[in-house]
Amino acid sequence: MHFATLPDVRAAQSPEGLCLADDESGSITNAEFLARVTSCAGRLARAGVGAGDVVAIMLPNRLELVVVMFAAWRLGAAATPVNPWLTVEEAQYQLDDAGAGVLVCGDDTAAEIGAPVRLALAELNRGGGADATAVPVADDAALALLIYTSGSTGRPKGVELTHANIMGECVALQAVTGAAADDHSMLILPLFHVNGIVAGTLTPLLSGGRVTITGRFHPDTFFGLVERIRPTYFSAVPTIVNLLSALPADVTPDTSSLKFVACGAAPMTAAAIERFESRFGVPICEGYGLSEASCASTLNPLHGLRKPGTVGLPLPGHEIAILGADGEFVTGGSTGEVLIKGPMVMRGYLGRPEATSEAVVDGWLHTGDIGSLDEDGYLVLVDRVKDMIIRGGENIYPKELEGALLSHPRVQEAAVVGRPDDTYGEVPVAFVAYRDGQVVAAEELTAHLRNLLAKFKIPADFITVEWLPRNPIGKIDKPGLRRRLAEIAK
Repeated sequence: MHFATLPDVRAAQSPEGLCLADDESGSITNAEFLARVTSCAGRLARAGVGAGDVVAIMLPNRLELVVVMFAAWRLGAAATPVNPWLTVEEAQYQLDDAGAGVLVCGDDTAAEIGAPVRLALAELNRGGGADATAVPVADDAALALLIYTSGSTGRPKGVELTHANIMGECVALQAVTGAAADDHSMLILPLFHVNGIVAGTLTPLLSGGRVTITGRFHPDTFFGLVERIRPTYFSAVPTIVNLLSALPADVTPDTSSLKFVACGAAPMTAAAIERFESRFGVPICEGYGLSEASCASTLNPLHGLRKPGTVGLPLPGHEIAILGADGEFVTGGSTGEVLIKGPMVMRGYLGRPEATSEAVVDGWLHTGDIGSLDEDGYLVLVDRVKDMIIRGGENIYPKELEGALLSHPRVQEAAVVGRPDDTYGEVPVAFVAYRDGQVVAAEELTAHLRNLLAKFKIPADFITVEWLPRNPIGKIDKPGLRRRLAEIAK
């Protein structure tokens, strides 16, 4: 099986079976999906797209994005999804770096974004029939996706994922979730990110299931969609789960169609997981992964022991190891850098051989995350290497402080970053958002934390915010918080 042939396989097996749906187009069957993919492939071929080329897709979440992606694969080309909310400069950087020959975009996308060929959605939807030479390829080593990192440490890098990478990841996710033809994924995460593509879309389609693509998430309307669409699962980030848990007590939705909720991008506290599960009766399977490893590498099992506070067990075909400070692998619950190995690890960073050789050493992907493996092999994340704060020679992991802050009943969200200090070198500072705007005095927070943390870990300052800034995939924008601290210090 190759993803380029998946539309043909689905149409042959169940032509009238439902495949994709969104708010704009409604539902389409497997036969209609194949027809749209072949028509789009013909249009791309006439625009000069062939094997080895890159097609940039700058669209909001809608089924046409999936159609274009499969059409590119049908021609042996790769796809690079572009966040439609990027600035002109940011989008242009990605197109230029990827070497995209064609940009498929919305009718109102800024004309300043340049590409050799620009296809607006209205033009693409007019079709024009399949090209006779647009036949599926069978090269698993061919580039399938160029996913761009968030760029928190500089210019975004293009993560090269091959067809073998994404197929291996989807098969592993199938195995641990039991994905089958009766599954229905409700997609709320962005399709310019690997989670939305691989976990939310490709895995259910490969399993014979279907996908409903929704618009931008809003907690007040979310469960109405669940009741109408009747999905069997959705993939989320902790922010979404927390916002749903914070809905008024009189919100009592019918969640009986849901088998589970997958959650990633950032660790969740055990208390936050318990709040959601006890209120809505749906298990949360928390996982961990990176774009560089095609999506998830660990997952708390749906059928088996789930351990809140961990991010689960390695997926089939994935190896997880912990590298100590001395450069040796450690065991027995010792802490170190998390490494990942397996067929889902990226081919490399596009055009950046030095960055690739630093990230992947002897087949092991160096994640930059600090963690440990417990006695049962479950991965426990401690923090990011770059987020660690060193105060007077003592290591402080912001995740630990954030968890302690979140245990206060009036704290909604918290993020801790380091601030330069003349005496200690660096001290922790907490940005805190409160439930219903009920601000907690710094003295009360300090007293609360003294029962949970050593004195040297207590934040030197608490800054009240309405909400925490996030990057496009839902992670807290800690570089932005550090810049805000620097501005305050001026």
